[in-house]
Amino acid sequence: MATTADIRNGLVINFNNDLFQITEFQHVKPGKGAAFVRTKLKSLTTGKVLDNTFNSGVTIYPVRVERRKFQFLYKDEAGYNFMDQESFDQINLDEKLVEGADLMKEGQEVEILINAENETPLTCELPPFVELEVTYAEPGIRGDTANSPKKPVEVETGARIMVPLFIEQGERIRVDTRTYDYVERVK
Repeated sequence: MATTADIRNGLVINFNNDLFQITEFQHVKPGKGAAFVRTKLKSLTTGKVLDNTFNSGVTIYPVRVERRKFQFLYKDEAGYNFMDQESFDQINLDEKLVEGADLMKEGQEVEILINAENETPLTCELPPFVELEVTYAEPGIRGDTANSPKKPVEVETGARIMVPLFIEQGERIRVDTRTYDYVERVK
């Protein structure tokens, strides 16, 4: 058991008979009345995000989770298959547990959150940035440059990313996996 003073980003708690990960929190001390903590909770079973307010000092129930490094092997009709980097065990994850799956390529290293009590995988997280090759890019039109023009390109995993006009087919780019934004060109 813990209190609201122990809340931090990434903490997994048992709330309303479901497992939630805290994605954002803000401790609020109004001039009048008791303090409280405003949180954004993401369900690890359904993926839904909800806002919740905890009164200060309320008991919360954290769940012990482990982050383990896995390597993405392949996708089949059952889901995504990963291999543990240490024990070489293979696990299969359902498509809804994998965020940003269209940015993941074979051999990619990912982190999987595992419930330490019953060894069940909860969610899969990609690294913050991935390097991908552009497989299709339309030519950029030079005259349309009023304010930082962008064009859609397709990368090797099949995802569509908005990039600046100077990016051509065959180039490697770095993409932010959280926002699907172009970061930079990779040499």
